[in-house]
This record gives sequence, structure tokens and C-alpha cells, in this order.
Amino acid sequence: MIFDGTEFSSYDRAEQNARRAFELYEDGKMIQALEELDAALEINPANASWHFNKALTLDAVNRFDDAISEYEIALQLSPDDVEILNSLAVDYTRTGSYDLAIDTFERIEQLDPSYEPSYCNRIITYTEMGLHDPAEQMFYLAQQIKPDCALCYYNIGNSLFARGEYKKAIRCWLRTAELAPDHPQINYRIAQAYWSDGDSERSGEHFLAELRLEPGDVEVILDFGLFLLETGQTESAKEKFNRILELKPESALASFYLGEIAFSSGEYERACELFNEALAKDNTLPGPSYRLAEHALMRGEHMQVRASLLSELELSPDDAGVLVSMGSMFIEIGDLDYAAHCLLRSVDLDGTNAEAYYHLGVVCALKGHLEEVTKFLTRALEIDGEHLSALADCAEACLATGRIADAAQVIEKARSLAADAPELKTLARRLRMARLRERTSSLFGRLAPWFVSRTGQKGI
Repeated sequence: MIFDGTEFSSYDRAEQNARRAFELYEDGKMIQALEELDAALEINPANASWHFNKALTLDAVNRFDDAISEYEIALQLSPDDVEILNSLAVDYTRTGSYDLAIDTFERIEQLDPSYEPSYCNRIITYTEMGLHDPAEQMFYLAQQIKPDCALCYYNIGNSLFARGEYKKAIRCWLRTAELAPDHPQINYRIAQAYWSDGDSERSGEHFLAELRLEPGDVEVILDFGLFLLETGQTESAKEKFNRILELKPESALASFYLGEIAFSSGEYERACELFNEALAKDNTLPGPSYRLAEHALMRGEHMQVRASLLSELELSPDDAGVLVSMGSMFIEIGDLDYAAHCLLRSVDLDGTNAEAYYHLGVVCALKGHLEEVTKFLTRALEIDGEHLSALADCAEACLATGRIADAAQVIEKARSLAADAPELKTLARRLRMARLRERTSSLFGRLAPWFVSRTGQKGI
């Protein structure tokens, strides 16, 4: 050809690379598409559209930071392109750079106030920031431009769901489904909202509707399995978790929840196999080590209990109830320092957990810190005045420190709740003995001067 080896030929090859990249992108072959775009940009790095297309392709493989870099290059070449700005703002949101996202959306609004996506996508940014009033303002602004935007209804539904306004979220997502029946996972989101709102029947219907459209969606199958577990449909849940293992054998969560089903059914050996299988797939998964510790405690294997609890603790659990349970297990095996660590962490997460304060009182009692015992037990009783164990142990602490009147008051309260509890009957007997000793001591105190005058001796 006449232009072979010239600049014109190079630019022609770049165009061919860019066209092949588009075809590969449409076919879902993202890595090959990126290679073609890189080849095109090596020849002509000043093409804003190709940088933009490369950024879109990077977004498709969840490489958002790299995509941002490409959008920013494209923007340098085409500073007022609202489509580039919008995509960049969306990726700023995805990566948690909310201030940059808001600034970018506001720049779009200044350039083109009628560009609806800048309002629609800003709903997501404000929702993730927890700023739900501005999110609603963006929704209404978008509505003025495009009243039937399915994505707007979807995004504001997310805001409403985050606020616990499930019925409103359902109405918005049903509108999304009406406007765009093929919107990704829309039936799944509706199912979640009905589930959260306590409507199990409709939730189940929408889970099934989603799986009819996408039968291999592992995320939906997993959540549906958890829904079935919660609603007592154990065998159906088991089938869902096994289905996940067929589709994704490396799923640690599926193995774990199958272990949970076996554990709750008393099939402890099988449960432990599944928990260990889950850990082999993902040793950062919270839960399996905790369950293995529970099983080891049943068997009296204290060394294994400690090892499993320490493994769970390394994952920094953030469930206050789990931490209280772990603390109680550490108490049972006599490891009071780790018990206190778990319980104090639980209190940091949830200062209204009576069980955490109660067990902290137990730790202090076992360490002999009697004044601290009363402090923690009193706090437990402030939260739950009918906590029988806390009442009994508080009475014990009062008796041990000679506070007879306080002990009597606490025992009276406890016996009003459970008059026939053997532990409380024992405490009542101890209280009577303590009162008797107190009266006897008082009597001898009054008799002492008389003994001295009659006998000339001190004492008896």
C-alpha cells in the first residue's frame, strides 16, 4: 500500500485496535479488549474517547482505581464532557471519595443543569454518606427532568431501605421493576425488603422470581438459603447451600451454613467436618472457629477450646452477643484475662448488654475483686432488673462484703421472681445465718461492760 510505514498507516491500525476492543467488550472479553485499547492508545494517547472506553472496560472488571486514572486523563483532553464527568463521579463514589464525587456532580450541574444522570447518581453518593434528605432532593430534581427513570426509583429505594422504611422502598423498587423488568437483581431487592418488613410469603415469591431469571446467581441463592433457615424451612435451605457448592465449590459460606444446620440437628461430627472445610477454603471467615470451640467445650477439651477461641478472636469479631459467649467460654476454661478482653469489647460495641456486665462481674469475683463485682452486677441489673443470675451473685457479693441489708433487699427481689430456685433458698439460709451472727455480735457488744464490772476480766 502507498501509505505503509507512514503516520497515516499507524493511525489506521489504532482505529482498527479500537474497533476490535469495542467488539471484544460487547462479547464480554474484557482483558482482550483492554489489550486492544492499550495498543490503540500507544499509537494515539491523545484520544479522549479511547481513554474513556478503557475506563469503562476497567469498571467492568471492578478495577475502579485504574478506571479513575483513565477518566481523569480523558477529562484533561475533554474538560467539559459531562458523560466523562458523570462516570468519574460514580467511580469516586464506588471508592469512597464522596467529597470528590459531590464536587464532580455539582460541576456537571453547572455545565448542564438538564443532565439527569448527575442527579440520579448523586442519590447513591448521598445515601452512602448517610445524608438521606439530600438524596431525596436529588430524586425530586431528577424526576422533574425524567419522571420515569427506573434507576432513580432504584437508588432512592436503597436510601429508604437503609432508613428502615421498607414499605416505601418496596413501592419504589416495584416501580423500577415495572419500568425496567430486566433491571439487575430487582426482584432480589424487593425480596429483601419484604423479608425485613416481616412479609415472608411475598419475600419468598420474589426470591423465586429472581432465581427464575438468574438461576445461577450465587449471592441470591445464599441469601434465599438464609431466609429459608430463618423461616424454619431447614431442608430447603440445605438444598440451596448444596446448590451453591455445585456452582461454586470453593464457597466457604455454603460449607459453614451446612455446618450450622448439622450442628443445630445434633450431628456434631459432621458439623465439625463442615466447619473445618469452611476454614480450609477461607481461614478469615468468622464463625467456624467459634463453633469448633463450642463443640470442644462440650467434650471437655479445654486446650482445643482455647485454640479455637483465639483463632476466632484474631478475626476481630464485632458481634456483641458472640463476644459475650466467647467470654463465658473463656471463663469456663479458667482464662480470665481473655474473658475480660472479650466482655469489655462487647460492652464497647453494645453498652446495653446485661449479659456482658454480668459476666464481667463473674470475672471480677473469680479474681477476688469484690468491689468491682458489685459495680458490674449493679450495671447488669440497671439494664435488666430481672436478671436472676445477676441478682443471686449480687446477693453473694453483698454477703461476702458484710452488706447484710443490701443482700436482703436483693434476695427479696430475686425470690419474687423465682421463689423456688434452690440457689435462692441457699442464699436465704445464708442471709439468716449472717443476721444471726450480726445480732449475736451486737448482744455481746452490749454485755461486755457488765462482764468487766462483774468479773474484772475482759471478754468471756
